[in-house]
Amino acid sequence: MPAKVSMSTIAAEVGVSKATVSLALRNSPEVSTAMKEKIRETADRLGYQLNPALGQLLSQIRNRDNYRATIALINAHRDKGSLKSHPTIPEYVEGIRNRADSLGYRIDYFWLNDPELKARRLKSIMLARGIKGALVVGLMNDCNLPEKLLPIAEALPMMVTGVRTRNPTIPYVCVDHHGLALQAVENALRLGYSRPGLVLDQTIDRLVEGRFSAGYLYGQMRLPVEDRLPPLYQKHIEEEDQVAFKKWMQKYQPDVIFTLYNDVSHWLEKLSIKVPQDVGLIQLEWRKSDPNWSGMRQHNDHTGEAAVDMLVGMIHRGETGLQAEPRALLIAPSWQRGKTAVKQFAETPAEMANS
Repeated sequence: MPAKVSMSTIAAEVGVSKATVSLALRNSPEVSTAMKEKIRETADRLGYQLNPALGQLLSQIRNRDNYRATIALINAHRDKGSLKSHPTIPEYVEGIRNRADSLGYRIDYFWLNDPELKARRLKSIMLARGIKGALVVGLMNDCNLPEKLLPIAEALPMMVTGVRTRNPTIPYVCVDHHGLALQAVENALRLGYSRPGLVLDQTIDRLVEGRFSAGYLYGQMRLPVEDRLPPLYQKHIEEEDQVAFKKWMQKYQPDVIFTLYNDVSHWLEKLSIKVPQDVGLIQLEWRKSDPNWSGMRQHNDHTGEAAVDMLVGMIHRGETGLQAEPRALLIAPSWQRGKTAVKQFAETPAEMANS
C-alpha cells in the first residue's frame, strides 16, 4: 500500500513550510497566487486528499472573525473532474474561490450529475448544512436550466456563470459574447485583414443563443458584400469537419479566421497553410496555456468574482434564484496581442511607440 501523502510530504516536495501548505490549500491571501498554484498542482500530482471535516474545523478556528456563511458551488458539467481539467471552467472557479475567501464565505462543492444525488436529497443536504446560496458552473451543452436545480432555485439565492439559462432564466454573469466577437472583427480589420472568417462549434453558439455569430455578422456589415463570409459550423465529426473546412477555405479564401478551438491550426497545417504568413488566427477564448495565440480574453475569473458579489447581494436581500426580473451582468472582454495575427502593413512610428 502506498504511503499516505501528508502536508509535510507536499511541503518537502515544494520546499516550503507545512504551515504554508496548509494556508495555500485553504486559499489564504497570505500566500501568493503563484505559490498557491504550485502547491495545489503538487498536491494533485501526489494524490493528496484533505479530510473535509478536519479541514472545515481548522478553517473555522483560524478564520472565526472572517467567516460569514457557506455557499455551494454546483458543477453542472457531465465530467466530475471538470473544475480542474476543463479548458474554461477552472478560471470561473478561481475567481469564485478568491472572491468568496476575501468576503469570508466558505464553499461546499457538489456535482449535479452524481447519480446518487437526487434533486430532493441535494436540496435537503444544502439546507441541513446551512448553505445560504448557490453558484452554478459548467453548463456547456444546453442553456435550459436542469430540472434538478429548480428546487434549490426556489429555496435559495442562485447565480449561473457563463450562460443565460432558459425555462427559467436565473440571475447570471457571463462575458459579453456579442461584443467579444464584434471586437475580434474590429481588431482584425485594424491589423489590415479584409476577409475575416469564423469557424465555430455550433453547440457552443447555440448555448449562447447565437451571440458569437451575431457579433461576427454585425462586424462584417462594414465590409464590402463580396468580403462578407458565412461562418463554418463544426459538427464534432473529425473527418467531416476537416473536409468541410477544406472546401470552405478553397471557396471563400479568408485571410484571418476566428475560432474557439485549436483544431483549425491543425487543419491549416495539413493543408500546408502557414500561420500567420498565409492566414491569421484569432482565438475567441485566449488561454494562458497557449500564450502565442492572438485573441480575446474572456476574463472568466472576473465572471466568477462578479457572480459571488451578486450572490452575496441576493443573500442579504433575502432573494431566491427564481425572479420575475432576473438580473444579468456582462463582463467586457479585452484584446490579447499574439503571434498568430499580425499587422498586414508596416506600423507608423506613432503606432510602434504605442504598441
